Amino acid sequence: MRGGLMSAGELPVDPLADPERLRRALLPLSAEPAGSGWNLDEIADLIDPRRLVDAAVLVGLVPRPEGAHVLLTRRTESLQHHAGQVSFPGGRVDPEDRSALEAALREAWEEVAIVPSAVDPVGFLDPYATITGFRVLPLVARLPADYRAVPNPGEVAEAFEVPLAPLLAGERLVTLSGAYRGRARSYWEYRVGPHRIWGATAAMLVNLGRRLGAAI
Repeated sequence: MRGGLMSAGELPVDPLADPERLRRALLPLSAEPAGSGWNLDEIADLIDPRRLVDAAVLVGLVPRPEGAHVLLTRRTESLQHHAGQVSFPGGRVDPEDRSALEAALREAWEEVAIVPSAVDPVGFLDPYATITGFRVLPLVARLPADYRAVPNPGEVAEAFEVPLAPLLAGERLVTLSGAYRGRARSYWEYRVGPHRIWGATAAMLVNLGRRLGAAI
């Protein structure tokens, strides 16, 4: 392990090539994970845990000849929250959503036109609390190799894939710090080509890497 992540030697050639390990690494679909967020201690003075808004994202893993990729989006600059940032497809859990799983599938359809029936859910990552007041539940799922993402221009500027294994191994991962509401705060960031993957999205990838590293 390096910095709590998987080393390249610990990674399977393709995380999707070992479905049982992936399943063991994740929290089961049968019951949504409880808790306000695994990172809550880091931001407890910035938010009120009792007022967190439930949200869900889709961590879509795609089989490719060179190994699994993960689907990401870049949000449009006009959005109220996380404008212009790289993120997973997702958003708040609406009253009509029966579950976080359903919300993640609905948001993926609304943002990048992925048909829910094409998504193969595997399990959940740990809940994550954002400084913008959301409790995010990440749903890890397989996407078919022939899926097609069509960005909704009102929400998504572009959809793209990046190789998953280097992210899980911590390659190009750095820890940065900045001031927020009068105090220093650290956060993770990946640089992949022209893309800056940071904040909550980077933290969820770190969470996935840690869980896979523990699922030996």
